[in-house]
Amino acid sequence: MRWSARARCFTRSRTPPYRAALASAQGQLGAAQSQINATRLQAQRYGQLVQLNAVSKQEADNANASAQQARANVAAQQAAVQSARVNLGFTRIKAPISGRIGRSLVTVGALVQTGQTDPLATIQRTNTVYVDVVQSAAQLLDLKQAMASGGVTRGDGSARVQLILPNGTTYPIEGRLQFAEVTVDQTTGAVTLRASFPNPNGLLLPGMYVRAKLVEGTRRQAIMAPTAGITRDPRGGATALVVNAQNKVEQRNVTTDRVIGDKWIVTSGLKPGDKLIVEGLLNLRPGSTVKPAAPQQVAKPAGAPGAAPGGGDASGATSNSSAQAGK
Repeated sequence: MRWSARARCFTRSRTPPYRAALASAQGQLGAAQSQINATRLQAQRYGQLVQLNAVSKQEADNANASAQQARANVAAQQAAVQSARVNLGFTRIKAPISGRIGRSLVTVGALVQTGQTDPLATIQRTNTVYVDVVQSAAQLLDLKQAMASGGVTRGDGSARVQLILPNGTTYPIEGRLQFAEVTVDQTTGAVTLRASFPNPNGLLLPGMYVRAKLVEGTRRQAIMAPTAGITRDPRGGATALVVNAQNKVEQRNVTTDRVIGDKWIVTSGLKPGDKLIVEGLLNLRPGSTVKPAAPQQVAKPAGAPGAAPGGGDASGATSNSSAQAGK
C-alpha cells in the first residue's frame, strides 16, 4: 500500500482516439470562426443596399440570419472542443482524495469503460477513522429515563468513546460520538452510533472489528459494591449480605446495573454506610451474629463515569473516508 496525493495521476488509458477527436473538433471550430467575418460583412452590405432598394428585404433578412447562424455555429463548435478536451482528460485517471491506495484491481491492457461498477483501485484516508457501533434500544431508553429523573447527568459536548482493539488492548486516543440514528433496526432492536477517532499512526485499519466503551452520562453518588459481595439466589436475583446495627447478618435483595472493574454498580438495595460482607459467605446465614472487620467504603461520592445506563460496551467495525477511482 502506498500514499497517493490528491489529483495525482496513477493510471492512463489509450489516448490516440481522444486526441484525434479533439483535433477534429478544433478544426471544425476554426472553419466556423472563418465564416463569421464573411457573413457579418455581407449582412452589413445588404443593410446598406436595402435602403437604396438595390436588394430585396428578404435578401437582407437572409444575410442577417446567416450571420447569426455563423455565430451560433462557433458557440456549438467551442462546446464540442471543450467536450473533446474533457474526454481526453478522462484518459488520465487522477486520485480524487489524498490517502493510501491499495492494490490495482485491473491489469495493463484490461478493458475499462465509463460508468463501470468495478473500481480500478481504492484510495482510503485513514487520518480520521469512523467506528460504527450498536446500542440496544433498551439501554438507550434506560439512559433517557435516568437523565429525566436526575439520576444521571450528561456533561458538556459529545460522549467520549474508548476502543478495545482485537488483541484486547485499549486504543490510546479517545474518540467522540458524532451522531446516533433516529430509527431502531427492527431485526436487532438496536440503534447505530458513529464515533470518530484520530488515527495519526495508522493503528486503526478499515474493516477492523473492535469493541467500544461509551461514556454517555455520569451517575452521581453511585454505589459501587465489590463483586465478591454480590451473589445470586436460585431464581437468578442479586443478593447481598450486610451487617446491621446489632452485628447480625441481614440478606438484602439488590438491583445491579453493570460491572466496572471489580465492582458492581448497585442501583437499589444498598445505601452509603452499609457494611457489606465480602468474605466467608458460605459459612454465614441471615440472623447470625458476627464480629465485622474494618468496613470498606461502598459509596463513591465523586460519581462513577461510565456508570450510566447505555454507557457500556458495544461492538462495531472501523470505516474511513474512501474513494474508489475509476468509477
